[in-house]
Amino acid sequence: MQIDFDFSFYLTLATLLTGVIYAADKLLWEKKRNPEGREDDQEKAIKEPVIIEFSKSFFPVLLLVLVIRSFIAEPFRIPSGSMIPTLLVGDFLVVSKYSYGIRLPVINKKIIQVGVPERGDVAVFRYPDDPTIDFIKRIVGLPGDVVQYINNNLYINGEQIEQRLIQESSYTDVSGSLHHSLVMQENLLGFEHQMQEHKGRRGSGNTAVKVPEGHYFVLGDNRDHSKDSRFWGMVPDENLVGKAQFIWMHLGFDNINRIGTKIK
Repeated sequence: MQIDFDFSFYLTLATLLTGVIYAADKLLWEKKRNPEGREDDQEKAIKEPVIIEFSKSFFPVLLLVLVIRSFIAEPFRIPSGSMIPTLLVGDFLVVSKYSYGIRLPVINKKIIQVGVPERGDVAVFRYPDDPTIDFIKRIVGLPGDVVQYINNNLYINGEQIEQRLIQESSYTDVSGSLHHSLVMQENLLGFEHQMQEHKGRRGSGNTAVKVPEGHYFVLGDNRDHSKDSRFWGMVPDENLVGKAQFIWMHLGFDNINRIGTKIK
């Protein structure tokens, strides 16, 4: 999932600018426009500059959006199929921003430790190689874990992760190509979820690493069509954005029943 500009930066900037103008007007300019304390709303409206009227109207709204988006929850859209079958193209998600700690907007500095990532979480994070891009993957390796991925077999701390075939399936990707897959139930040392592999494709992204402190090893559930930690490395804690909680909307009527589905 990619963003074209830093929305958090511009939202914070707009909130600060309108807030400063609002406060300056209350403390300085309003008294100069109305030195006798008149309460003639019509006369005040005529003399009140447009920028001040705009700031008074929009500052409370911008502040509310900033607080909710920065500290509580944020919507995200799924544009690719790297998390199929858990997430489909066209899903809109609610991501809790507080799950991995309260962070200041724009600079993303953690100020309050609330929770920590757990194995199996579906997490949104800023792509380490380009922080302007947001990725969503599943956390499989925690700090200190030894993670191996060999011929589509996942090992954590020397233990092979169990995968059980549920069904054969097929789907069409964003380019219109048809894929045949095997939907599996995977047990991540106690956390079960669905993932999929593709028929006839083996040995994708073989790797063996120890996860450093303050980092996480992530994989896409669409295991053979996902660029993840096997290819570009671990996710630093400071890049975490939040935990995906549920689907609040889906584009298209073919999967409208996904609305309200909890992500696991």
